[in-house]
Amino acid sequence: MSANIVPVSITIMGKEYKIACDPDEKDELISSALHLDEQMRKIRDSGKVTGPDRIAVMAALNLAHELKVVKNHNAILSQRLKDSLVNMTQKIENILDNP
Repeated sequence: MSANIVPVSITIMGKEYKIACDPDEKDELISSALHLDEQMRKIRDSGKVTGPDRIAVMAALNLAHELKVVKNHNAILSQRLKDSLVNMTQKIENILDNP
């Protein structure tokens, strides 16, 4: 983070929060807050969970699950890419070694 931290106002389920933020990360913070607000409102509107604390915990669990799924998928894709690059490198080396 840079030395020029700025306060950013975000609103989640009607409550305003001031968050200290690096100016370069402001747009990401606002986007994240909007996403969290949307998730919390969906949970509240479903009527299955009541109370802001429980809604926040359920939203956090849902977002943590989504993050875990994306990270797992990314790891699989990364390994496939690595395997493909090794395979291509071997093929190129074989071609260069056996003209």
